Amino acid sequence: MKKIVLFGYAMLGMVLVSFAQYAKLYPSNWYTGMKWNKVQVLVRGEYDGFSKEKVRISYPGVTLTKVSNFENGKYLALDLTIAAVAKPGTVTIEFLEGNKTHAVAWPLKPRREGKSKNFAQGVTSSDFIYFLMPDRFSNGDESNDRIAGLRDQSLNRDSIFHRHGGDLQGVINHLDYLQNLGVTALWMTPVLENDMPNRTEHGYAFTDHYRIESRFGGEAAYKKLSDALHQRGMKLIQDAVYNHVGSYHFMVQDAPAKDWLHQWPAFTQTSYKDQPIFDPYGAKSDAKKTADGWFTREMPDLNQQNPFVANFLVQHALWSVEEFGVDGWRIDTYLYNDLPFMNRCNKALTDEYPHMTMFGEVWVHGVINQAYFGENKMDVPFRSNLQGLVDFQTLLYGIQPALNQPFGWTEGVNKLYNTLSNDLVYKDPMRNVIFLDNHDMTRFFSTVNEDVAKQKMGLGWLFTCRGIPQLYYGTEVLMKGVANPDGWVRLDFPGGWKGDAKNAFTGEGLTETEKDVQQYTRTLANFRKGSSALKTGKFMQYLPVDGLYVYFRYDAGQTIMCIMNTSDTEKKIEMSDYAERTSGFGKGKDVVTGSVLTGSFTIPAKKITILELLK
Repeated sequence: MKKIVLFGYAMLGMVLVSFAQYAKLYPSNWYTGMKWNKVQVLVRGEYDGFSKEKVRISYPGVTLTKVSNFENGKYLALDLTIAAVAKPGTVTIEFLEGNKTHAVAWPLKPRREGKSKNFAQGVTSSDFIYFLMPDRFSNGDESNDRIAGLRDQSLNRDSIFHRHGGDLQGVINHLDYLQNLGVTALWMTPVLENDMPNRTEHGYAFTDHYRIESRFGGEAAYKKLSDALHQRGMKLIQDAVYNHVGSYHFMVQDAPAKDWLHQWPAFTQTSYKDQPIFDPYGAKSDAKKTADGWFTREMPDLNQQNPFVANFLVQHALWSVEEFGVDGWRIDTYLYNDLPFMNRCNKALTDEYPHMTMFGEVWVHGVINQAYFGENKMDVPFRSNLQGLVDFQTLLYGIQPALNQPFGWTEGVNKLYNTLSNDLVYKDPMRNVIFLDNHDMTRFFSTVNEDVAKQKMGLGWLFTCRGIPQLYYGTEVLMKGVANPDGWVRLDFPGGWKGDAKNAFTGEGLTETEKDVQQYTRTLANFRKGSSALKTGKFMQYLPVDGLYVYFRYDAGQTIMCIMNTSDTEKKIEMSDYAERTSGFGKGKDVVTGSVLTGSFTIPAKKITILELLK
């Protein structure tokens, strides 16, 4: 779609200046005072001979150092150096075509520090992440449900695959709910423009890096949400996709060069196997298929070994943090990326924003498999600098079998114990994000066969185990669904649309059981918010015995005792059996009920009891 006007900032009074848009620039603007002051601007012209044009820039402190051409004659890359003396304003880039001169504005903005330093804070074990899909959470602005000119014009809440109309204003409208629930950080599925023909509700096949999805409210709504979160002391996590784009992205439809994407003689999909990446006996051809194969036909694989592609992606990451005040970075499909590129991108973010944190999706099977892609203590040829991982191991080989399998030598809750015992391979397991379900997996309530007692045990574990807890929207009100197909686990949050019979925001229409689990979640999350032991304390676990699993979170000021009875019979607890952590304490206060338990007591079947130990 052709742009008509690009706005730039003038220096004094921030007067707006307009220019006819002769070419598209990526990044669409930059900032003064950045450490990343050598910016490579990808320029996309309107005709095939555009790359033959001469380029001229005259702006104090901005120097054009190099112009690069591509085999596609519509593109140029401009290497600019922005000196420390450069002031905010509008850089005019002139393209000379014969005796014609075309001026394009490229805003040079002041850094966000001038407005607010409350961003790029990082997400840590002190946080509680709430994960939602904007299209499925709440419709706060019905005027943007459909946008003329976009390919997907679906709007049908009766279909699990069509758009439903949720947006960023809907999220803003319910920040009170999230904050009262104990949430400190918000992660959403991608908010970038997704101009694909169908299945645009999830956002992972986006088509323009420098536009926020207009059906979500666009750039203005995203900034409004960021500001609203920060005003409440909450944080914003952006979902980053480096590995692929949507097939209707200009980098696919009109690629600057053939090697912009990983090309194969015939369509080749990734094997989705992680082992060839690190297998000491693995075939290189298998590793190539894992990393360079396309994620799907609709999601082509970017070639991050192309330096122009790499710069494009790194600069977009920096631009997103600066433009929207992002605090943390969730990285999609991490293992399919070029790993040296990912190290470079992660470092660029932390060089610019020292407190910035990243965690990557690594859906693999095995603690060593997972740890390889993050910071670890293993002696391996490739050293990752990814700080944290989405911890599929404590889910798939931890809490799920703990609650669904009978107790055995290696089964049931012993799997959870064993998985956590392997934490020795991580540099800092507290940076891993633990969770019960997500947008790709069967919802936890369905995983535990709609057993409310098991749902509560899972939530109790989530808020007391080591790491950063993440809750998928609706888990707190027993939303259910089997991920076959995935649309069933991406249903609408009750109360997010006018006329909904059930409203989880207000409690109207919820069953007493749903209200109880919601309150249970709220109680635990808010207790955790004030608990130093649960947020940053050490972890100690005891060998499970006959389905009974006891573990502790503790620091110099607080000790929390967690007793999980996964068996079908009540169990007797003697605090003296755990003297390494209970010595000096005579009783414990149940953080949910407030009741006080002393030395010897029983735990009902299928229950977790969480005690703050008292002298």
